[in-house]
Amino acid sequence: MDQIEQDNKQKSIFMTDYTRTFEAKDKYLLIPIEDQAVENKVQLSVEGNPVGEPMTIRIAQNKIDYWMPIDIEAYKGKKVTLTFAIAKTTDIGLAEIKQSAEYNFNYNEKYRPSYHFTPQYGWMNDPNGMVYLDGVYHLFFQYNPYGARWGNIHWGYAISKDLVNWQYQPTAIAPDKLGAIFSGSAVIDHDNTAGFGKGAMIAIYTSAGERQTQSIAYSLDGGKTFTKYEGNPVLTDANIIDFRDPKVFWHAPSKQWVMSLATTQTITFYGSKNLKEWTRLSEFGEGLGGHGGVWECPDLFPLTYEGKTKWVLFVSINPGGPNGGSATQYFIGNFDGKTFTPDTMNYPLWLDYGRDNYAGVTWSNVPATDGRRLFIGWMSNWDYANEIPTVNFRSAMTVARTLRLAHNGEHLVVTSEPVKELESLRREAVLLGDKTRTNTSDAIAFENFLPNNQGAYELTFTVTPNETDSFSFALENAKGETIKYLFNGATKTLSVDRSKSSVGFNANFAETLIKAPMVAKKSYTVRLLVDKASTELFVNNGEVVQTNTVFPTEVYNTLRFNTSKGTLTLNDITVYKLK
Repeated sequence: MDQIEQDNKQKSIFMTDYTRTFEAKDKYLLIPIEDQAVENKVQLSVEGNPVGEPMTIRIAQNKIDYWMPIDIEAYKGKKVTLTFAIAKTTDIGLAEIKQSAEYNFNYNEKYRPSYHFTPQYGWMNDPNGMVYLDGVYHLFFQYNPYGARWGNIHWGYAISKDLVNWQYQPTAIAPDKLGAIFSGSAVIDHDNTAGFGKGAMIAIYTSAGERQTQSIAYSLDGGKTFTKYEGNPVLTDANIIDFRDPKVFWHAPSKQWVMSLATTQTITFYGSKNLKEWTRLSEFGEGLGGHGGVWECPDLFPLTYEGKTKWVLFVSINPGGPNGGSATQYFIGNFDGKTFTPDTMNYPLWLDYGRDNYAGVTWSNVPATDGRRLFIGWMSNWDYANEIPTVNFRSAMTVARTLRLAHNGEHLVVTSEPVKELESLRREAVLLGDKTRTNTSDAIAFENFLPNNQGAYELTFTVTPNETDSFSFALENAKGETIKYLFNGATKTLSVDRSKSSVGFNANFAETLIKAPMVAKKSYTVRLLVDKASTELFVNNGEVVQTNTVFPTEVYNTLRFNTSKGTLTLNDITVYKLK
C-alpha cells in the first residue's frame, strides 16, 4: 500500500462531527462506555439547538464495559442529536447507542459498600457544599454522570436526616460557559445579605474554565433547584492558576462572610458583606506544613478545648501526603477575622494517616444545640482513584465523623470518630470476650468470627501489651489475603500493611507500610469499621486514625492477634454486624 492509499484509509476511519439522531420517545439515551477509551467531546442538541455544554464521554471503541444514561424525557417527540467531535468507523459504541425507558445496572456489584455513601453510578470525588437545614443534612459532591472516571464535573447531590442513610437527589449544578463546577461550600443566608431571599441556601464554588474563578448560585427551595448568579464570577485573579475550593462561613465578630481559598500552595482569606464582592484579607502557609503538592479544599473553623476557643485550618494536599499521594493536613491557632495565626507545633500534622481520606471538610449551619463539628471525606487517593476495581461507580465517602480537640500526651491533636448515629446500624453483636496471650509461639485467633459475614462489620476491643513494646492484629480470609495493623511503642508508630490485602490493580496501591505517629500508652482502645472495600481504624477515641481501602476477593473472617514477646491482654472483643 503506498502513502496515498494509507492516507485515504485513515480519512475513511476518522470522522469529525459525527452525529447520531433519534426521535425521542423514551426516557434515556443509553451510551456504551469503555473505561480506557479515548475521551470524546459530545454535544447534545434538540431540534438542532445545542443543550448544555459538551460532555466528555469515553464511547466504547473495542468493548463495552458499562452503560451511562442521558436523560431525554423532556424532549419526547423531538429530534435529539449527539455530535461527536471525532469518531472512528471501527468504534463499536457508535452503533450501539439506544433509547430505553429504563436504566438498569448492577448496583450491588462486588465492591459496593453497604453503609458508606457512594454515587448511584458514575464518578465521585470531593464532598462539597455540606450544609444543615431544617432537620436535613445536605451533601453535594464532585460528580461525573457520564462515566466512572474523572471528568464532566457537576455537583451531585444527596440528603440525609441522620448522616447514615442517604437519599439520592437530581444533579444540583451543571457546567456552564464559565467551566466545570469544581469544589466549594454552601451557607444559609439567614439575614438575606446577598439579596436572594431570607434563608436562601447559597453555593459558592469554583468555575473551572480556561481560568479558575469563584461563582455563586442560590436555592430558595432548600437545595432542590439552584439559580446561578447572573454576575458570576464573583472573584477572579488572573495571576493565580490554582485558585479554587472556596469554603465560606459567617464570622460574627467582624460581621462578614469569610472565604478560605486554595491559592497554589497557600490559603488566601477573603471577606465579604454580601457574598458578591470580596476583599482580600490575608494569606497563610508559606514555609509551614507540607508543600509536596498543590494545596486544596481548605476549611477554617473553631473548636473548643478546656473552655477556650481555638481555630483549626484544614488543607488538603496532592501529592505530598505522609504515605504518598493525597492527604489532609491541619493547623491549630487563632483567627481574628482577618489573619490566621498558627500555634507553634511540629507541622505538618495530618488528620488521617491512612491512604484514603482526602478533601474532607465540615458541615455548616449545624445548630448550636447540637454543638458538633461534623466532617466527611472522600475515601480514595489520587494515586489510583481512577483505577479502583469497581465498574458502574467509583469511590465512596468516609463515614461521617465528629471532630474534637484533645491532648495526646505530647501535643494537641484534632481527633475524629464516627458520629454516634452510626451505632444505629448495629444488628448483631458477637462477644468474643476477654483473652490473654501467654505463649509467644501461638497467636490468638478467632476464625469465622461473624456468622453469615457479608463484609460489613465493626470491631471493638481494648488491648494492653505486657512486657512488650510491639504487637499486631490482622484481618484475614481463606485466600490468604490479609490487612495487618502493627503497633510499636518503641518507635511510636502505628503501621498498616495492606500489601497482601487485595486484588492487584495499581502499583502505587500497596507498595509500602502505611505509617502513623502514635504516642505509646499502657493500653489502646481500638474501633475498626469494615465495609467490603474499606477499613477505618480509630485508636484511643480518634487520636490516631487510618482509613485504607482494600479489595479482597472474599470477606475477611479471621481475626488474629500476635506479639513476638510478652503477653497481650484483650478485653471486650466485640464484633457488630452492620446494616
